[in-house]
Amino acid sequence: MHHLMNTYARLPVAFVRGEGVWLYDDQGKRYLDALAGIAVSTLGHAHPALTRAIAAQAATLIHTSNLYRIPAQEALADRLCGLAGMQEAFFCNSGAEANEAAIKLARLYGHQKGVENPSIVVMERAFHGRTLATLSATGNRKVQAGFEPLVGGFVRVPFDDLAAVEQVAANNRDVVAVLLEAIQGEGGVNVAHRDYLEGLRRVCSERGWLLMFDEVQCGTGRTGRWFAFQHSGVVPDVLTLAKGLASGVPIGACLAAGAAAGVFKPGNHGSTFGGNPLACTAALATVDAIESEGLLDRAARLGEAIREGFRTALAGLGGVVDIRGDGLMVGIELDRDCTELVARALARGLLINVTAHRVIRLLPPLVFEDEHARALVDGLSGLIREFLAV
Repeated sequence: MHHLMNTYARLPVAFVRGEGVWLYDDQGKRYLDALAGIAVSTLGHAHPALTRAIAAQAATLIHTSNLYRIPAQEALADRLCGLAGMQEAFFCNSGAEANEAAIKLARLYGHQKGVENPSIVVMERAFHGRTLATLSATGNRKVQAGFEPLVGGFVRVPFDDLAAVEQVAANNRDVVAVLLEAIQGEGGVNVAHRDYLEGLRRVCSERGWLLMFDEVQCGTGRTGRWFAFQHSGVVPDVLTLAKGLASGVPIGACLAAGAAAGVFKPGNHGSTFGGNPLACTAALATVDAIESEGLLDRAARLGEAIREGFRTALAGLGGVVDIRGDGLMVGIELDRDCTELVARALARGLLINVTAHRVIRLLPPLVFEDEHARALVDGLSGLIREFLAV
C-alpha cells in the first residue's frame, strides 16, 4: 500500500532509465517513446549536453529567489523574446501557471483601460490547466465537474470560428483579450487555420484586445518552427510556454509584447521558484541543442513523413477519420473510443496517448530519427488495423 493520492489512472509500468528516444522499465524492457512525457522531453532522455548543463548548475547554485537578479533568467528572457519577437518575460513553473499569469495580465490590462469586469474569449475543447482560473478557461466539462463555482470572466466560443468571435465583439464591451491554442493538444490535435488566426489578429487590433496564444504544448520547436504562431505570421501580444522548454525540468514562461508589455509592475505577480538558475540553465541548454542539432528542420520533415506514412499505411481503412497535426505533433482520429490502444501499445513496447477519447496523440522527442519514425508508423499502424478489425 502506498500513500499517493488517487489522482492518476497510472499504467502498470515504472521506468527507471532513459536513453535518447528509448525508455527502460524496472524489468529491463525497452519502449519507443512517442509521447515524450506529454511533449516535455524535447531532447529525449539523458541528452549529454543537457545533463552536463544541469549537473554543472546544480553543483554551483540551484536557487536564490526573485528577490535578486538571476543572470540565467535574464539570458533566457533575452533568448526567448528574440526568437518570438516579444519584449518581456515572466517565469514560473508550469503551463497552468504561465496561463494564470496571462489571465491576470489581461484582467489588469482591462482594469487599466477602465473596464470594470474584464472578460476573456476562450475556446471550446481548449485546455489551459488545472488551477481554478485556467480550469475555468478550459473548454472541457469533464475536468471542470466537481470544482464549482468556477471563475467567471470567460466567454466561450467554438474553436476556429471567426464569425463567433466577431459576434462577441459586436455584443460584449467587457472583452479585453482572446486566449487560444494555435494547435489544441488535449482537445484532439486540432490545428487552427491561418485565415482564422489572421482574423483574430485583426479583430483584436481593431478592438484593443490582447491576442494571447497558449503554446504550452505546441511551442518550443515541436511544430518545426520555434513557435506554432510563426507558421501563420500572426504575432500575439501574449505567449505562454512550458512543457518542453527545459526538456523535463519544470519551467513556464509568459511572454508579452505591444500593449501587453509593461502591464505588470512590482507586486502584481510573482513566483517563489519561477525562473531559478537550474530551470533557466536547462532551458538555455535545450534552446542551444535545438539550434545546434537542427531539430526544427528535423521536426518539420519527420512530422510530415510520419503523417504521410500513416496515410499510406491506413489508406482505405474504415474507421480512420483524419490524420492531422504539424511537425512532431500528430493526431490520428478514429470513429470510436480507442483509449484501450494505449495499453495495447505499451504491451508492445510503444508509448502513445489517446486524447478526446478518439484521437491517438503522438508527441515524439525532437531527437527522433528516420528509423524511429518508421518503427512508429509500422508498429502503430498494425495495432490500429487490429483494433478496427474487431
